[in-house]
Amino acid sequence: MSKGTKGKLSLAGLSLMIFTTVYGFGNIPVAFYQMGYGAIPWYLIGAILFFLPFAFMVTEMGSAFKNEKGGIYSWMEEAVNPTFAFIGTFMWYASYVIWMVTVANKILIPLVNLIFGSSSHMPSPLWISIAGIAWMAIVTFMVSKGVDTIKKFTSIAGIAVLSLNVVLILGALLVLVLNGHTATPIHWSSFVISPNPTFDGSATSFIAFLVFAIFAYGGVESIAGLVDQTENPEKNFPRGIVISALIISIGYSIAILSVGFFTNYNDWLPAIKDGSMNLGTVPYLLIQHLGEQVGMALHLSSSATSLLGAIFARYIGFSMLLAYMGAFFTLTYSPIKQIITGTPKKLWPGRIGELDEAGMPKFAMWIQFFIVTLIIVLNFLTSQGGASQFFLVLTNMANVSMTLPYVLIVIAYWYFKRNDKITKPVVFFKSKAIINFLTTLVLFVVLAANFFTIIQPLVQHSPTAATDVLSMIAGPVVFGLIAYLMMRAYIKKK
Repeated sequence: MSKGTKGKLSLAGLSLMIFTTVYGFGNIPVAFYQMGYGAIPWYLIGAILFFLPFAFMVTEMGSAFKNEKGGIYSWMEEAVNPTFAFIGTFMWYASYVIWMVTVANKILIPLVNLIFGSSSHMPSPLWISIAGIAWMAIVTFMVSKGVDTIKKFTSIAGIAVLSLNVVLILGALLVLVLNGHTATPIHWSSFVISPNPTFDGSATSFIAFLVFAIFAYGGVESIAGLVDQTENPEKNFPRGIVISALIISIGYSIAILSVGFFTNYNDWLPAIKDGSMNLGTVPYLLIQHLGEQVGMALHLSSSATSLLGAIFARYIGFSMLLAYMGAFFTLTYSPIKQIITGTPKKLWPGRIGELDEAGMPKFAMWIQFFIVTLIIVLNFLTSQGGASQFFLVLTNMANVSMTLPYVLIVIAYWYFKRNDKITKPVVFFKSKAIINFLTTLVLFVVLAANFFTIIQPLVQHSPTAATDVLSMIAGPVVFGLIAYLMMRAYIKKK
């Protein structure tokens, strides 16, 4: 190894880094809950039509602006203009605010599983909201003390999530071998028809699911910073992206297929219809069910089987609690610090743009806490369908908010490629025809998926359609408008 490559990522190391950044255990039970085996083709489509081209795009921009502190703000500012960049970055930051709302409202679920060994003791949405606000207050207080607190949890969280995937697949294979057949039968039609009554077979419902597939590949924009840390990036980076895309998409497919080895979807339907199983509780109920099925396959007694299910439930409760802590301790400060340090200080009113002596945006983080609290309260007041509807609205809010900023990044990439003044050390796409095709393709996929997700409640004549649609639209629109007005005020000051 030469001095120039010492300490840099190899092809295998790069592929592993991308995998751990993008792959998420929670996407697997949600996918099976929504579509059964039918989720697998959509996850593969998401990898081909979104993950691969988008990863190459952000890698080109990331390599060109690798010395800039502002991340995606710097990309879009240089490629388009400051107003466009700030709106895109602010919406990107807003998606993490919605993520905090979503996950804070789910924090009681792993705790309940850890304590009781079951998800059947879930409290009402009121107590879920109160616990979410309390969790945000505790995390904000602890993170504001400094980065050392954050580092202690991130590595532990990564190990916990990886272990869940191993337990799921190995446990499912054990049940399959001992039983000799899959719990949910596999037919060719299983991959094109959803057993979930929510997905009525219409094109709208199926395309709407694509936003879940895109969301499963979220975070890919963060890999752009790895370009200059990779050995022979012109050769290894595109290979690493392709290899990791294959591993991630096949990993998702195998994991979703594995769920059907020990879960009969028809047994789930009553729980889905009466709301006792929802997008918030399905990962926990799934792993508890895996433990019970392992016990039954081993011909254990009824009490021993129930005990094994409770042990598995406590295990996922503990693992997901660690995972949430690791994610929260990073995302409570990292996005807000990036947007503050990357943008002009005078853009922020009052003390919001200030960092304390430890380099933490402490004041801004408490403003962030109050915003998250306000959204939690408003969401509780407008969700009238119980816990199941409550978690559905939150999940849709997170998916739409986190995928819309990709639209602005792709538009910025098109301008970036047309600007010959920008030095581009890494270039994957040279042909204008290919650039136009890929940008149009990714834009269409993301916009179509979000559009059909938003209108799906209206098409299905859901009794809470108005609330669902409003909750998905309101966040991005409000945050985009706030960003525009802030930039206008800043320009006037200058």
